[in-house]
Amino acid sequence: MTVMITGGAGFIGSHICVELMHAGRQVVIYDNFANSHPEVINRIRRITGTAPDVVKGDVRDVNTLISTLSAHGCSAVIHVAGLKSVADSVSKSAEYYDCNVVGTLRLAQAMQQTGVRNIVFSSSATVYGEPDVLPLREDHKLAPVCPYGRTKMQAEELLIDIAHSLSPLNVAMLRYFNPVGSHESGLIGEDPNGVPNNLMPYISRVAIGRLPALNVYGNDYPTPDGTGIRDYGHVVDLAAAHIAALDCVDKQRVLKVNLGTGQGTSVLELVDAFARASGKMIPVTFAPRRPGDIASYYASAELAADVLGWHAKRGIAEMCRDAWNWQRKNPNGYLDQ
Repeated sequence: MTVMITGGAGFIGSHICVELMHAGRQVVIYDNFANSHPEVINRIRRITGTAPDVVKGDVRDVNTLISTLSAHGCSAVIHVAGLKSVADSVSKSAEYYDCNVVGTLRLAQAMQQTGVRNIVFSSSATVYGEPDVLPLREDHKLAPVCPYGRTKMQAEELLIDIAHSLSPLNVAMLRYFNPVGSHESGLIGEDPNGVPNNLMPYISRVAIGRLPALNVYGNDYPTPDGTGIRDYGHVVDLAAAHIAALDCVDKQRVLKVNLGTGQGTSVLELVDAFARASGKMIPVTFAPRRPGDIASYYASAELAADVLGWHAKRGIAEMCRDAWNWQRKNPNGYLDQ
């Protein structure tokens, strides 16, 4: 089986690539490198012993998608490419709809034209919005409160419609709950451009001295310590779930599955865990809540266990340990090379 991974040079995509290659699958990375670094390809080769095929292309470029799928004989796609900042999606909503929704449509059209029927889609827990009840189950209503979440919901909807069209796709939609950590080698990890929008890489850069303090947005939420609670999952566990999804995607037309641990961790709890893992002090300053943020959400992981046979193996301590291992070995990320 040859699998094309859109966004395969990014944080999540690179870890999926490694796990697929370890499992004996052929991989084609399709990436425009807007939010990733070419050095990732060298690191994947060092981990796996083999360099994956790479095509530089935009997910909205249907002609390049078609030629890539055809030339490499792809039988499935893992669609990770997209923009993912909740805050940026508020100020750059048109860009987010263009990349996340139009990009998904163009990919689906390219798959239809080349006869590639199986797709695993990287969705997000933000499609749920404010929880009515916790933990969040897959049958919870979808009511996203930010443009990013709405783009993921719309991408899901269009894939579902195409799954039932005259030229159908088999679709597995994996709803991520806060992937963090890094490969145990420290060779690949999360290296966002500019100031990180996600919590773990921000903490990492404070610990390594690249940022002075962690800004915690909101300490007045109705949670035990006043800070937001999220379901953090190790990126290697998340990557393994994609292999399980590939193995069953053609057994049912549409599958929607949460990828989470079922456990919530607050911002301050994560800061404390990272301080223990790194031996570093993490200065914290509090700032007002951000638009679109939610007090607390964490997954029900039962369906992933039942349908995919998947569950998270690594806890918060391992997530912080591996994230710190990546950061201390790569103080400036991939720019160190």
